[in-house]
Amino acid sequence: MALYRNNGELLTERRGIIDAVVNSLGKSDQGSRILRRGRRLGRITKHRLSRWLLLLTALFSVYFTVCGLKMFIHDGSITAKMESRFPATHSIREGLNLHSKHEELNLHSIHKELNLQETVSLSEFGKPPPKSKRRKHFPCEVEFLKSADGLAEPKNYMNFTWFSLDYVKQEGKTSDSGLFEPRFGGHQTLEEREKSFYAKNQMVHCGFVKGSPGYSSTGFDLDEKDKAYMSKCKIAVSSCIFGSSDFLRRPTSRLISQYSKNNVCFVMFLDEQTLSKLSSEGNSPDERGHIGLWKVVVVKNLPYKDMRRTGKVPKFLAHRLFPNSRYSIWLDSKMRLNADPMLIIEYFLWRRNAEFAISNHYDRHCVWDEVLQNKRLNKYNHTAIDQQFKVYQSDGLTKFDPSNPNNPLPSYVPEGSLIIRAHTPMSNLFSCLWFNEVDRFTSRDQLSFAYTYLKLRRMNPERPFQLYMFKDCERRALVKLFQHRTIPSPP
Repeated sequence: MALYRNNGELLTERRGIIDAVVNSLGKSDQGSRILRRGRRLGRITKHRLSRWLLLLTALFSVYFTVCGLKMFIHDGSITAKMESRFPATHSIREGLNLHSKHEELNLHSIHKELNLQETVSLSEFGKPPPKSKRRKHFPCEVEFLKSADGLAEPKNYMNFTWFSLDYVKQEGKTSDSGLFEPRFGGHQTLEEREKSFYAKNQMVHCGFVKGSPGYSSTGFDLDEKDKAYMSKCKIAVSSCIFGSSDFLRRPTSRLISQYSKNNVCFVMFLDEQTLSKLSSEGNSPDERGHIGLWKVVVVKNLPYKDMRRTGKVPKFLAHRLFPNSRYSIWLDSKMRLNADPMLIIEYFLWRRNAEFAISNHYDRHCVWDEVLQNKRLNKYNHTAIDQQFKVYQSDGLTKFDPSNPNNPLPSYVPEGSLIIRAHTPMSNLFSCLWFNEVDRFTSRDQLSFAYTYLKLRRMNPERPFQLYMFKDCERRALVKLFQHRTIPSPP
C-alpha cells in the first residue's frame, strides 16, 4: 500500500488516481476554478436529468393506464377495477407540472377520455352505489290456508251495499265549433262528477267512452277473440306492460295450485311494441297465446300518450274488461306473483269480510308528504299537482293524524301495486271514481286515493264501503319486487 506525506506525517494512500489529479489541480487557482465549475455543472445536469426522468415516468404511466383501461373495457370488466390496480394514476396525472401548453392539452384530453370511458362503463354495467342508505323493508308472515283445493266462497260473504250501476258508453257532440274530440274517459262535467259519488242507481263515466258515429275509436281496442275469452273469466289476475317499460315476470307456477290454474284467468295486457320487444328476448306466445301462465292480450290504439296513465285502465277497470268476473287481482308489472290467487282472495277478502283490499305505503301515510315527494322526485308536472291538491283541500281533504283512533284507514297513501277486489257495486263505483280522478288530474293515483275514498264515505254515511287496508309487509310476502326496465319521463 502506498504512503504519502501530510504535514510531516506518513499516511496510508486510500484514494485513487482521479482523486490525486483533482487534488493536484486544486492546489492552483486555475484548478480551483475548474473544480468549482465542474461541481456546479454536475449539480445542474443531475437536476435537469431528474426532471426529465420524472416527466417521462409520468407520461409512460398515463400511456399504460389508458392501454390498461381499453383492455378492461374490451374484456367486459368494470372501469372501477382500473382504480384498484393503478391507485396512483389519478394523483400522478394531477401532480404533473408540464412545461408546454401542448403537453397540458394532451393530458387534459386523456383525462376527459378516461372520464368518458368510466361513465359509459358505469351506464352499461351498473349504477354507482346510492349516496344515502334507504330503509330496508321485509315481508312478514301471512297465515294462508294450507291448500286451495275445493275452496268455495262463504255463503254469507256477499252481504254488501247493492244498487244498479251503468256506464256512459257514448257521448254526442258537446260543441258546434268543430273542436270537439272524443276522449276515452269522456267529458264529465263538474256537476256529473259530484253526483257520481252517490251510491245509488245511476250511470257514471268509467272509461271506454266512444264518440258519435263517424268519429274514430277513443282507444284500448281489443281483438274480439280476446274479448270472448275475458268474458268467460270468473276470477282474473291481470297486469300490463306498455311502452316496453318492463320485463315479463311470470307467476311462480310451483306455488300456484292446480285448482287456481284451472279456475283463474291470468291475463297480461301488452301493446304491439312491447310484444315485439319481448319476442326478441325469447318470450313469444305459444300457439294458445300464452307465455307461461300469462294469456297475452294485445291492446291497439292506446288511449293516452302517457304510458303510466294508460296502465290505469286495466288497473282500475277490471270489472269493465272482465264483465262477468266476480273477483280480480291486479299486479304491477314490476312484481312476480309468489302466492296462490285463491288463497289471496280467501285471506284478504273472505276472511276480512272486505270487498276491496289494498296495502298501505311502506314509508308515507299522509297525502301532504306524498305531494312533496312527487315534487321532490319530479314525478309529475308541479303545477298540475298543485292544482289537483288545491281542489282536494277545498273539498275537505285534511292531513292524516296517526294519533287519531277514529281514522277510517290506517294510512291515506296506498302502495297500489297489488289490489284485490270483489266486483260488488260499491267496489266497482270506487274503481270508476278513482279512475276518473286519474283521467281528470294527474296519473299519480296515490294522490287521489284518500280523497276519493273519504268523499265516497262522506256522501254515503248509510251505505258502507268495506275497504281493507293491509300491511305493506304482507304485500311483500305475496310477490317478489323488481326494478322497472325504464322509468317513463314525466309529462
